[in-house]
Amino acid sequence: MRKRETRRLAAVTVLGLMAMTPLLMAQTTEVLLWPDGAPGSEAWTRKEVNYKNDQGLAMVRNVVRPSITVYLPAAASATGTAVIVAPGGAFRFLSWESEGTLVADWLRQHGVAAFVLKYRLTDTGTDEEFQRSQARGGAGRGAGAASGAGAGRPGGSGGQTDTRAMAAADGLQAIKVVRQRAAEWGVDPARIGLMGFSAGGYVAAKAGLQYTAETRPDFIAPIYACCMNMAEEKVPADAPPIFLLHAYNDPVANSSPSIYLAWKAANRPAELHSYSAGGHGFGMPRHNQPTDGWIERFGDWLRYQKLMR
Repeated sequence: MRKRETRRLAAVTVLGLMAMTPLLMAQTTEVLLWPDGAPGSEAWTRKEVNYKNDQGLAMVRNVVRPSITVYLPAAASATGTAVIVAPGGAFRFLSWESEGTLVADWLRQHGVAAFVLKYRLTDTGTDEEFQRSQARGGAGRGAGAASGAGAGRPGGSGGQTDTRAMAAADGLQAIKVVRQRAAEWGVDPARIGLMGFSAGGYVAAKAGLQYTAETRPDFIAPIYACCMNMAEEKVPADAPPIFLLHAYNDPVANSSPSIYLAWKAANRPAELHSYSAGGHGFGMPRHNQPTDGWIERFGDWLRYQKLMR
């Protein structure tokens, strides 16, 4: 009788642990990139805002303290590869879920450690001011990549150019932090990449152009990247392999072909996918468009690079 009870207790314990495993794996940690304050924005006073868009997806705006949110795979499936994921949002907000956490979950499920990047953004003011500017298509104070306008008020970003430079600096700092803590997170310090969407794609592309030995990404993946003027850029002789992807009918971002040709001219590894339709900002949700399976193509590329099983 006692043995039977012991076996039953053991079985219940095992089942309980199995039930808790997904919960434990789902737990995440946010790590500040600049614990003592990000350089150039120490005087910013606005408060970060978390909200949901019209589709019910999580968003973030008014980021002042850049960070990475850690998504680690189960030890048994870990590949040692890490991808820093930079959501887009015209430097006004971050599409935190559709271009961030959903991507991180997919990577984690495939044995890749993911780190969702919260980079500094243009000041979009109060909720009322933000809604008004959104209704105007992002025009006016705090406008995003399309307009090039800056915040222009105390505690603001001081201008769109400054915001872009700060966002790019946050991307490079994220690589440095992940590399410094690679052993803690089960990451190979020579297998750290940066993927970004739209404005985040700009952050990823800049990381592949302006790195130091400490901050060099081992690969980059700008997805429908915006704002790049490759005529003003020089691809380094040791530029990392690049994966590019966009839709032909994207009305906003058209940087991918010029980035690809610049990498090719420098004789650096590059792959470009151009879908016939999908528009801009499709992210992870499915839209019944040719772009719906894009993440699988990125997975194929990672496997070819021997970065994912």
